Amino acid sequence: SKCHVTESHEVAGSRNQMSAADEQGHLVRGSTEKRNPTTCVACHDNNPHAGAEQALLNRHTDKLACQTCHIPAYARGMATKMEWDWSTAGKLDDKGHRLQIKGSDGNDIYDSKKGDFSWEKYVIPEYQWFNGAVIWTLADTRFDPNEILKINAFQGSPDDGKSRIWPTKVFRGKQMYDKVNNNLVVTSLSDDKESALWINYDVEKAVAAGMKIAGKPYSGEVGFVATEMSWPITHMVAPKEDALACAQCHKPEGRLKDVPGVYMPGTNTTPLLDKLGFIVALLTLVGVLGHGAIRYFMYKKGK
Repeated sequence: SKCHVTESHEVAGSRNQMSAADEQGHLVRGSTEKRNPTTCVACHDNNPHAGAEQALLNRHTDKLACQTCHIPAYARGMATKMEWDWSTAGKLDDKGHRLQIKGSDGNDIYDSKKGDFSWEKYVIPEYQWFNGAVIWTLADTRFDPNEILKINAFQGSPDDGKSRIWPTKVFRGKQMYDKVNNNLVVTSLSDDKESALWINYDVEKAVAAGMKIAGKPYSGEVGFVATEMSWPITHMVAPKEDALACAQCHKPEGRLKDVPGVYMPGTNTTPLLDKLGFIVALLTLVGVLGHGAIRYFMYKKGK
C-alpha cells in the first residue's frame, strides 16, 4: 500500500515501534531514505494548513499528533470491542452446553469460551502524552493486583520535547493471574482435551495446564486482575470538515481536560481571579469615563 510500503518482506509501520513525532517533513515516494513512511508528515509535511488563519493550526503540531484533531471518533459505523471479562468464562446452559449470547447488533456479548464483552460505536478517544516508547507487562512481571494493570504503558510527558498528545483506544478487561506470585499466567485454550478451556470450560485446570506447558512456576491459585491496554488511533481519518473544532478542546470540559500538564486558553479558570480581573477592568472603565467626563466639563467651563 502507499503507507505500509514493503521492502524484502519488511512492512513499514508498527504498533509496537511507532514514530510518535515526525519533524523531518514530507518524504518523496520511492526515496531510499531510511524513515518511517507511514506518518502523516511523510505525506502532508509539517505545515499542511495554508492561509493566514489556518497557519495557527500548524503551531499545534509541536504538542499534538495530527490524529488528535483529524480522528474525532473511531468505530464510526461498525462497533469495536471495548471490554473483555475473562472472569465470567465457563458458564454453561441448563444442558451443560456452550453459551453464546449476541447483542442487538449481532456481536457476541457472552461466550462460555471467553466471558463477557462490551461493544461501542463512535467512540471518543482517550488522550495521552506519547513519545514512541512503550513499557510492556511480560509473563514474569510482578504487580499489585489491587491496582489496574497496564498491559502496555505509553511513555511521554509535556516536558520531554519528544511527546505529542495522541488519541488512543483503551481496551479494558479482567485477566487470569497467579494470586501468590502476582504475575500473569498462560492459559491452555485448546491444547489438550482434558484441561483446555475451550473444551472443558474449567479455568483452574486450563491455567494449570498452560503454565505447565510454558514451563513457568505456578502456585495453583488463580485470580482475576483488572487490566488496560492502549492502542494508538491512526487509521479512520475523518473528512477535513469533520476535524475537531477549536471549542471542542478550548473549554473547561474539553477533550483534553484529563491530560496532565496542559494549559489552554478557555480551559483553566479561577473564579476569584476572574472576579478580581472583572473588577479591575470595570474600575479601569470607570476611571477612563470619569477622566473623560472631567476633561469635557473643564473644557466647557473654560469656554
